[in-house]
Amino acid sequence: MRSSTGSVRETGVPVQMDKKRQKSILLLAMQAGKIMMKNGAEIYRVEDTITRICKACGIDYVNVFATPTGIFVSIDNEDEDDTVTYIKRIKSSETDLSKISRVNDFSRRFTTTDLSVEEGMKILDEIDGEKKYPFLVRVLGAALVASCFSTMFGGSAIDFLVAFIAGMICYTLSRFLEKFEINFFIRGFCCCALAAFLALLAQSSIDGAGYGTILTGCIMLFVPGVALTNSIRDFLSGDMVSGLARLVEAVLTGVALATGSGMVIKFWDMMGGFSL
Repeated sequence: MRSSTGSVRETGVPVQMDKKRQKSILLLAMQAGKIMMKNGAEIYRVEDTITRICKACGIDYVNVFATPTGIFVSIDNEDEDDTVTYIKRIKSSETDLSKISRVNDFSRRFTTTDLSVEEGMKILDEIDGEKKYPFLVRVLGAALVASCFSTMFGGSAIDFLVAFIAGMICYTLSRFLEKFEINFFIRGFCCCALAAFLALLAQSSIDGAGYGTILTGCIMLFVPGVALTNSIRDFLSGDMVSGLARLVEAVLTGVALATGSGMVIKFWDMMGGFSL
């Protein structure tokens, strides 16, 4: 069992610790949970990581309740009367599986070595502050995703090229809107509307281009696959609240994507574009 100074004891005997030390351990566990939650981890994984970190530090009682927008943790020791409760609000979310993997590795390392709480917090801060891939690399990745999906759905070589360019433009718009803290639903609506316009424009001006496959490729950039998958995982794990929340998020996001592209297609037809 880990002592209050950060060393591991093999006796398994709970150790005494003051309130300041308890708080530092709790903050460490919450930081690990926050990083995982805001980067797309499943609820059970977040709760399990927090519990393991706290128990590795000699805390007898750990109770964790996590949702996609917040984490609630209560800790206590058998020989103490006071229970410490901490709440962490999760205000933003994205998908970064690399950070989730690194926190998982940190959790295993922390619970099996003599890594101190202070050292652990430094490692977590480094993981949280890790920079993403350069913007141009992410734009190129988005373009390849859009163009490859366009080909998978039966697109031609021309559709591949148009989807490549449209994917770059739509992803750039998404990152631009993100700087103004516009939520994902509005960003998805605007980006898919732009994708539909570019696809229809390409079909009307380039021989052999089909708006359907181009638009499908671009929409795949914004489909909430992680949210839908995690909602099913949460349901199977018995986390009904978080499962329902993520399912609603996925459905509403899908509606926003369909509405954005559908409105542009309808207006294009109404303005005399071509018969769809």
